[in-house]
Amino acid sequence: QLQLVESGGGLVQPGGSLRLSCAAAELTLDYYAIGWFRQAPGKEREGVSCISSVDGSTYYADSVKGRFTISKDNAKNTVYLQMNSLKPEDTADYYCAARWEVVTNLCPSPPLAYDYWGQGTQVAVSS
Repeated sequence: QLQLVESGGGLVQPGGSLRLSCAAAELTLDYYAIGWFRQAPGKEREGVSCISSVDGSTYYADSVKGRFTISKDNAKNTVYLQMNSLKPEDTADYYCAARWEVVTNLCPSPPLAYDYWGQGTQVAVSS
């Protein structure tokens, strides 16, 4: 059973930065696509970014492209989401999720396609 734990959320001023971490336990992330999602109050969960274990390719939603960077540290079994130039509209609960991926790049995938989810971390962007 893959367990995911997010950390790194908090309150930051507009224009600031945060780095979210998604640490995996029990199993290696070597064969999982990892996605970052967010959900703001009253809104649907949306995909933010994804990294494929097949070829290392990445995906970003248009709303975060150029500001967010996803990366993976295999030695630490952790995926990061570096968020720069944060805006108030980035305020949400952020979740990482994992989907089994062996041959085909499955980034991006809708939330229902993911097998494992973390508990989420809150990000608030406000002055």
